[in-house]
Amino acid sequence: MSNLQIRCPGMYCGREAFPDGNWSDCHACPRGFRSNASSACVSCDDFPMFYDWLYLGFMALLALVLHWFCIDMVAMRRSITKEVIALHFSALIEIVGASLITLQLTDPIGSFAIRSCRARKLSDWYTLLHNPSPDYGKTLHCTQEAVYPLYTMVFTFYALGIILMLLIRPLIAKKFLPKQGKFSIYAALYFFPVLAMLHAIGGGLIYYSFPYITLILSVLSNAAHFAFKLNQSVKSLVMSSVSDVRNIVVILGHWLLHGYGVTALATLRGLSIHPAMLALVPLPALFYILTARFTDPNKLHTE
Repeated sequence: MSNLQIRCPGMYCGREAFPDGNWSDCHACPRGFRSNASSACVSCDDFPMFYDWLYLGFMALLALVLHWFCIDMVAMRRSITKEVIALHFSALIEIVGASLITLQLTDPIGSFAIRSCRARKLSDWYTLLHNPSPDYGKTLHCTQEAVYPLYTMVFTFYALGIILMLLIRPLIAKKFLPKQGKFSIYAALYFFPVLAMLHAIGGGLIYYSFPYITLILSVLSNAAHFAFKLNQSVKSLVMSSVSDVRNIVVILGHWLLHGYGVTALATLRGLSIHPAMLALVPLPALFYILTARFTDPNKLHTE
């Protein structure tokens, strides 16, 4: 047993208090606790910031968008049919259900509120890399979830997403798209482990960069959507964007993602959300439509 006046080595090692008033030796704090400036393990009683909720929402949206993308790819339909809508709706129910159950299973259990330890810096996500070796001797293992519960919540969500998909999607696919529908399930069984691996390795990097990732992906996917149009004239691009239901849905989806990224970036930078920022949402689509004629390969002359 040790005196709390002697601070533990490293950034994340702490001591637990015993009922008799003594303190334990330095070690990793229990789950749901984090060491403070005095190396005492204190309970994570903070509330997630708005940016934390945006991060969790991004992880859920990423899985949902991948579901919808895979469904569109395997369905191979140029228009939105009731069969495709049924699979899209099934994916939405799976993701929403997994999100709600994850919130219910996170402490305090049975509540949509979350108690957490706020992420203060990038190293909080990688405590494994910061185990101290006092006097270059034996390594003191203090690996813990310093950003409780943001790290483990995502893994719980992925696991529940797979379970709900295997319970719901086969029934929907069998009724509406017996042949192509099963391939969307196979695709998800591949990308969920990939997402879990990316989160395990780069969770902290994603936490601080997801606003930029959202903006870049929304711009690139918006450009790819318009680039597949055979007629690249301004009139044709505008008419196809407002006359076809599928194009309208795709463009609105891009705008929502872009608005999400703008909101997250403003929150990360500590800026207040101004309504004028919404003017940036349709900018990528308008920019492509107005400048597409200048990039026509037929107008490029090579010597």
